[in-house]
Amino acid sequence: MAPRNVSPPDVAFLFGLTLKMAITASFVIFASFTAERAGALIGAMVASLPISAGPAYVFLALDHDSTFIAVSALSSLVSNAVTCLFALAYVVVAQRHGMLSSLVAALTIWAIAWLVLATIEWSFFRAALLTIVVLAACLLLSSRYRHAPMPVPARRWYDLPVRASLVALLVCAVVTLGSRLGPFISGVLAVFPIVFTSLILILHPRVGGRANAAVIANAISGLPGFAIAIATVHLAAVPLGAAAALALALLVAIGWNAMVLTARRRGIPI
Repeated sequence: MAPRNVSPPDVAFLFGLTLKMAITASFVIFASFTAERAGALIGAMVASLPISAGPAYVFLALDHDSTFIAVSALSSLVSNAVTCLFALAYVVVAQRHGMLSSLVAALTIWAIAWLVLATIEWSFFRAALLTIVVLAACLLLSSRYRHAPMPVPARRWYDLPVRASLVALLVCAVVTLGSRLGPFISGVLAVFPIVFTSLILILHPRVGGRANAAVIANAISGLPGFAIAIATVHLAAVPLGAAAALALALLVAIGWNAMVLTARRRGIPI
């Protein structure tokens, strides 16, 4: 049987998928190593950067105009609030339960929140108000779980390839399913909390629920910066162009996390 020809769209999809798998896996592994060696706060600040969303928006910008990017960013602003609920649910449940129970609880909260919020027609004002309320509540409720001793797990030769493969397979499943199940499911899966899920799968069995919950709790402090970055994309994409808006958003996210680190070192509880 002759081999099937691969069309240009297939090549572009495979390239984008491979690149996103590689980028996400690299950053998640780096964040997990950083958390193990430098503590929960440093690892959390790495994990809460736009590791997954950044490459996704770059690929969107290559295929769509600035108006499409602005509209997508509005959806992502709502999605960021849902991710915050996911993170808080995991942090609370992981104090007493294992990885599977904690992850299932977090995913259940994520799914329920999405089902409810998907019925609402969102404006920027509504999305911003939701973001402020949800993030403020989650920051307050998660603050007590930010501090936990980080045990140093034993190193095994297969740690790195297993971690990389696990994250890459998760990214592949989310992106592939999203491309085949219609626009609504695609939109939901595009903002799936893949980095947090990967950290849970990798770190929880290695350092325990409370230590990994401290990483995720600290990462919640980075989500306001991500929200401001997304709002920047929404507001700046049309007047400035998608490339400039995305560049500004990246600077905002990095600047926020740097501010959180500086504030924490000075004893300011952000």
